[in-house]
Amino acid sequence: MSVDNKPKAIIVGGSIAGLSCAHALISAGWNVLVLEKSISPPKGSSTGAGIGLDLLSQQIIKSWLSQSQPFEELSFPLTIDQNVVTDGDNTIRILTRDEKFTFRAAHWADLHGLLYSDLPHEIFLWGHLCLSFYVSEDKTSVNVKAKALQTDEIIEINGDLLVAADGSLSSIRRTFLPDLKLRYSGNCAWRGVVDFSGKETSETIIGLRKVYPDLGNCSYFHLTTGSHIVLYELRNQKLNWVWYVHHPEPELKGNSVTMKVSSDMINNMYQEAEKVWPPEFAELIKETKEPFLNFIYDCDPLQQIVWENVVVIGDAAHPTTPHGARSTNMAIADAAVLGKCLGKWGVENLHSALEEYQHLRLTVSSKQTILPLYCNSHHLFQSRE
Repeated sequence: MSVDNKPKAIIVGGSIAGLSCAHALISAGWNVLVLEKSISPPKGSSTGAGIGLDLLSQQIIKSWLSQSQPFEELSFPLTIDQNVVTDGDNTIRILTRDEKFTFRAAHWADLHGLLYSDLPHEIFLWGHLCLSFYVSEDKTSVNVKAKALQTDEIIEINGDLLVAADGSLSSIRRTFLPDLKLRYSGNCAWRGVVDFSGKETSETIIGLRKVYPDLGNCSYFHLTTGSHIVLYELRNQKLNWVWYVHHPEPELKGNSVTMKVSSDMINNMYQEAEKVWPPEFAELIKETKEPFLNFIYDCDPLQQIVWENVVVIGDAAHPTTPHGARSTNMAIADAAVLGKCLGKWGVENLHSALEEYQHLRLTVSSKQTILPLYCNSHHLFQSRE
């Protein structure tokens, strides 16, 4: 137990899942320490791309923040969800149109910055890699060994709980499930964000708005033979696009499913886009600075996400495809439910709290991993408030 008699959680991972967990646990009366291998917090909007936030995530995020206004300012309302298809004569036909869509779009870096800025900065250990951990024999504490990447100094940290928010290739999950192998989907996603500020009347933007007239408050899902794209607008005059393509399974290096791409790969991608998509969208891709590749993996639903004083959340708990904007939304809900359970049971009943968390989130994540829609975590979360 920490010196101020508050229980202490060690969170491994400083992405949105880890930051969400920090907010939720602090709200539940816990001290937290966040270990992140990146040397410093992300700066600027060059990191990441667009994310879609469902209504539950919006409510949870605003409940954590000292002021809700900044969230509204950085996110963009998406009130329409529209699926379109390119017909044989290259005309675009509407398949489905939902005008009661309740998502908001945000840039990953903007949301990360908002969550980070509203947390005590002294709780972060940037540039620290988790090396190992062990739970005490009496199951009352956990010890984490980490290395400072800039100095190679090894430190040890004690806490009451270890939270693994270290992504779909989680090294902590691998400790408990060494034989679990992620399943490659056969697809990767080219991603990019285009800043069109000062270029609103350019031929590219005008042409794109003719092809996709509801841009601004609509999330477009455009299908063609063997492929599809997602397109929507972000705040500050930016457009986010995702293009899913078939691709052989790569040899992943390190702990990331994101790949840096060569100029030859980008040029080949341009050529393929011209063959498949309307010229206006192909031109948008060409104007994208630093497009990148995400390779898409998932796995069958896990049967366990808690081991004694260790719990996994976010992509570490349920690696899934990005369809339906599930990854970030599930991570935010994981964090919120974990915080609710810990606040309800108290540290003296930690294992009961974790058992309840596991039951609630496995029920949801099993359905989310199997089904392509974000189903009923809203109901499960509300039922425990």
